[in-house]
Amino acid sequence: MFFKPFETKPMLEAILGSIDEAIHVINAEGITIYYNLVAAKNDGIEIEDVLGKHVLDVFPSLNKHSSTLLKVIENGKPIYQQSQSYQNIKGQLIETVNTTLPIRVGSNIIGAVEIAKDLTTIKNLSHSLLDLQEKVNLQRTKPVKMTGAKYDFDDIVTQSHSMKKIKELARKAARTSSPIMIYGETGTGKELLIQSIHNSSGRRNEPFIAQNCATLPTSLLESTLFGTKKGSFTGSLDRPGLFELAHRGTLFLDEINSMSVDFQSKLLRVLEDGIINRVGGIDSYLVDVRVIVAMNEHPLTCIEKQQLRTDLYYRLNVIFIEIPPLRNRKEDIPVLIKHFIKRFNYKFEKLVTEIEEEAVQVLLDYNWPGNIRELEHAVEYAMNMVDQDIITLDLLPHYLRDKNEKKSINPRTFTSLRETVEKTEKHLITKSLLQTDFNILHAAKLLNIPRQTLQYKMKKYQISNAE
Repeated sequence: MFFKPFETKPMLEAILGSIDEAIHVINAEGITIYYNLVAAKNDGIEIEDVLGKHVLDVFPSLNKHSSTLLKVIENGKPIYQQSQSYQNIKGQLIETVNTTLPIRVGSNIIGAVEIAKDLTTIKNLSHSLLDLQEKVNLQRTKPVKMTGAKYDFDDIVTQSHSMKKIKELARKAARTSSPIMIYGETGTGKELLIQSIHNSSGRRNEPFIAQNCATLPTSLLESTLFGTKKGSFTGSLDRPGLFELAHRGTLFLDEINSMSVDFQSKLLRVLEDGIINRVGGIDSYLVDVRVIVAMNEHPLTCIEKQQLRTDLYYRLNVIFIEIPPLRNRKEDIPVLIKHFIKRFNYKFEKLVTEIEEEAVQVLLDYNWPGNIRELEHAVEYAMNMVDQDIITLDLLPHYLRDKNEKKSINPRTFTSLRETVEKTEKHLITKSLLQTDFNILHAAKLLNIPRQTLQYKMKKYQISNAE
């Protein structure tokens, strides 16, 4: 069945009018040419008040920079899931989340369409519930302390082949309860990956508890992990430790190599039999806890420094995941920049749509010793400084755009300390292996390092007998 041309417009309007979302269409001059009933209801006005009028005449609190419709008309770039707050012609505050798209005919932009979800009613209801709760409790509502895992694998933004393989490995690891050891430099996103594993596992509805072992002395760490018995020391109470609190869930121990070697033996015993004893108590408790540990120094290096017991390493190293630093996966930088801009747009109620190419290049050239966390903070700084819809080079943190620093060190002629160390290390390992006819044990003795460390470094530098 074919429709006649004069039937198309009313049919299109009927279709758009039946959609349960606010739809607003303007032409290239900013004049509204379509505005459905849902949009009118959300904005608290009549359709007739909007049709045929310029968008800024109906919503005077907006301007050409803050209006998502006019911004898309101006630059031709779509805006997805952008929050917007404005006042309608009656002075009412409206809050929405908008997706705004340009309408093109060939290469010409002839208008823009916006699909909006109303947040005003939801926020008002939320505020009413909070007010009611405050009256019931006769006190101000306090924030809820959060101890669980909030991230999942969709929160790990990457284009890197190595990171995609790590996500695949982590998804498989989530299916079991085996211990996991994760190594990565500070800021690479270890806890994000660990929370994702927990939320994809069969323990997702059980507790997720994290503890940084470097923040506590050994005596306090023992009572924190295993709990205490009343009277065991002055002021002690019957209190469960983190192993008990994490029963049937996941316990994440960060910087495990900071534990004393003596205490590591106690942890090993718990991992072996799943039985804990509170400090000062005689009763035993059987716990079912999946333990995931993380380190910002390679475990074999920690063993070499005698910071990690070998037997604890073998017990925990059932599944080993090494997260590469950001400098080794720079293809992730552009997608992470977009991700952070979108996040801070929502948080700061801004409408930044792009970043200057020169600024992107500076971010790509930087070495990122603080990894993703440092990149996030750099973007957050720029988002605090920006007033328009584009991040320019001058809005980046000073240390990133300091031209004098770039001139003082020419990357073409200057070799970094890391590169020099790695080159020397590879040369000595190759020399010792050739000298011992590739006998790994003898070569390790010659280099005065453990055999496991030598095997790790051979793999790292891709040194083989065949080569």
